[in-house]
Amino acid sequence: MGAREDAIRDALMGRLAAAGSRLPTSTMGRLGRIAGTALRGGRMLAFGGGRKGADGAGEPDIEALAAMVRSLGQLKGVAMKMGQILSYIDLDVPPDMRAALAVLRTHSQAMPFQTVADIVREDLGDRSDDLLAGMSREPVAAASIGQVHRARLPDGTDVAVKVRYPGIDQAIAGDFRTAAAGSRMASLLFPKAHVDEMIAEARERFLAECDYEREAAAQQRFAALFPADPTLVIPAVHEAYGSGRILVTTWMEGDTFERFLEREPSAETRNRIGEALFTFYVGSLFRFGLYNCDPHPGNYVFLEGGRVAVLDHGCTRDFDPAFRARLAGLTRAVHADEREGLHQAFVALGMVQDDGRYDFDTARALVRAFYGPMLRDEVTGIDPDQVISFQSAFRTKMELMKLRLPGEFLFLFRIRFGLMSILARLGARANWHRLEQGFIADL
Repeated sequence: MGAREDAIRDALMGRLAAAGSRLPTSTMGRLGRIAGTALRGGRMLAFGGGRKGADGAGEPDIEALAAMVRSLGQLKGVAMKMGQILSYIDLDVPPDMRAALAVLRTHSQAMPFQTVADIVREDLGDRSDDLLAGMSREPVAAASIGQVHRARLPDGTDVAVKVRYPGIDQAIAGDFRTAAAGSRMASLLFPKAHVDEMIAEARERFLAECDYEREAAAQQRFAALFPADPTLVIPAVHEAYGSGRILVTTWMEGDTFERFLEREPSAETRNRIGEALFTFYVGSLFRFGLYNCDPHPGNYVFLEGGRVAVLDHGCTRDFDPAFRARLAGLTRAVHADEREGLHQAFVALGMVQDDGRYDFDTARALVRAFYGPMLRDEVTGIDPDQVISFQSAFRTKMELMKLRLPGEFLFLFRIRFGLMSILARLGARANWHRLEQGFIADL
């Protein structure tokens, strides 16, 4: 991160610390705020992306950037998640705006410590004193669903304590009630599209993130799948201090993604971490049917010895063997790149009807962008220009909406393009093709 980005981050963090923390939960109230924030963001993209001057030149417009980040941070939930995603996936976002949105990966307006303490006491009863006695009053992170405090257990173990914001589940449910109304209109215009399935998939995943007992179980499953990995670390869960609103895990001490890159790690370290992350996301899907859907830079801590800890397991999904087999079939068809094989793979996944009309070239281009560097049987890095941005996807939206993309694809796209963005910034090189082929060999 450069000096300009550091200055933006420091200025915005100070303004977030001073901002109000009340979470709006009414559907209409959130709808108005979301619309206003979207309008503000659109204007910034059109006029300099957070730089002073009509031509987008000059110093960063800190007040405009702060207004956008404050609004997303106060909304939390889906709106804040979109800001996080735009900070690392969409290559068309101007640098100042991306630097501002990157603050949302770990920081937003925090709830008061008294609220945190009240939740801990209400959920843990007699166990709460052990946790609160060693807990810092200031959060180390304030994310989209909850905030994190560092603490020390009575046995001396340093832990991260994640506490859910009051009312965040109602706020997210309200956001999706509005989205569902929009999806019904979209279905009238694009009757072949599975818009409702996409909305339902997103709603289920985001609401599931509000259940910290579910996240604890997912984190323990991942830890059991990677018990002694030399590169990948899944922090231990301390169940005795957990509840639906509280998650306690072993503290991981290390570098952020940006700090790790600033240290200029060796190519060997970058490659090894890149392969480990690829195996964690893509390999876990095909081999175990378990999928972590949230690959953003704020979810990693880079440890001594060239290891990486994956922190957040709230947005996870199980895929049944039948779907994994169909997805493996699509993978093989994309690599073979034969028209009939691709068509049959599209049919098997329900993307098109066997006798239906659709734009084959658009469908082929979409899946080839989805697989990207995995198409080449060679050791290669990932060129950032190859990572599809939201804007370029939108350019073909009229044709894409004629495809019947299954709801499951919503987070498959997120992980693919998110992971590719992470690996591109990491500068990792590997034979991604052969790694993926190994994952699907038995499907």
